[in-house]
Amino acid sequence: MRAQFVLSEIGVGLRRNLTMTFAVVVSVALSLALFGGSLLMSDQVTTMKGYWYDKVNVSIFLCNKSDAESDPHCAKGAVTDDQKKSILADLQKMDVVEKVTYESQDEAYKHYKQQFGDSPLASSLTPDQMQESYRIKLKNPQKYQVIATAFDGRDGVQSVQDQKGILDNLFGLLNGMNWAARAVMALMLVVALMLIVNTVRVSAFSRRRETGIMRLVGASGFYIQAPFIAEAAVAGLIGGTVACGFLVVARYFIIDHGLALSQKLNLINFIGWDAVLTKLPLILATSLLMPALAAFFALRKYLKV
Repeated sequence: MRAQFVLSEIGVGLRRNLTMTFAVVVSVALSLALFGGSLLMSDQVTTMKGYWYDKVNVSIFLCNKSDAESDPHCAKGAVTDDQKKSILADLQKMDVVEKVTYESQDEAYKHYKQQFGDSPLASSLTPDQMQESYRIKLKNPQKYQVIATAFDGRDGVQSVQDQKGILDNLFGLLNGMNWAARAVMALMLVVALMLIVNTVRVSAFSRRRETGIMRLVGASGFYIQAPFIAEAAVAGLIGGTVACGFLVVARYFIIDHGLALSQKLNLINFIGWDAVLTKLPLILATSLLMPALAAFFALRKYLKV
């Protein structure tokens, strides 16, 4: 009988404040969709870091004749065969190095033509103007500084470059976007909480006569509060369900179909469905507990029961 009463009161409350209930559902849905999106963005950045950092190379560019005339790092002249052998031998002795690949001037020229063949500068370059280099695959991409310290400024070395620096700029941008999404999410959560509190207060005010009678006949505080808390929880749960739908639909149309980024951007390792599905229970739990707790604390002050 009590359960039936609580359920009937939930239905009455939701119908009486239909407009505010709809606003709560929408605000909760948007805020939790942003919450889930920010979590998925973090997973995506982590996945991309693991994928790309594993492919990062450190490049040691060697001096050529042109560098000897114009670059102060190559003031002692172009790299010699003995210097190249010495650099290679030292690289192979280092524990942080997984693999070393040598690229000749002809190979560098061929790769440059493949990538920038349409550039006006490409037609004026010759193979002897290109730099020989050692491409080093590290066991741990974070250990770039070990290579830089050992070889930067060494005779025959023009420069030591780390591809990780380029990726760090990209991931810095993605992390910045993720924090911006979290800031918007926090703002939307505050708006949702304010709407929940106001909705509960309006509902309690519209039923103040009933709650007054219930207090007079000795009803417990929880028994009086339960319908209001349940109303907020139900509205929040509906919003959470909509947020989950947003995430599933977004993953389906943006990555798999529609935009089909997984097919168009083969160089990006996108998160899978497992990452999405593991976030849905958290979103649903948050959508249920957040409104219920907000309603509970609002009612303690407003109804003073």
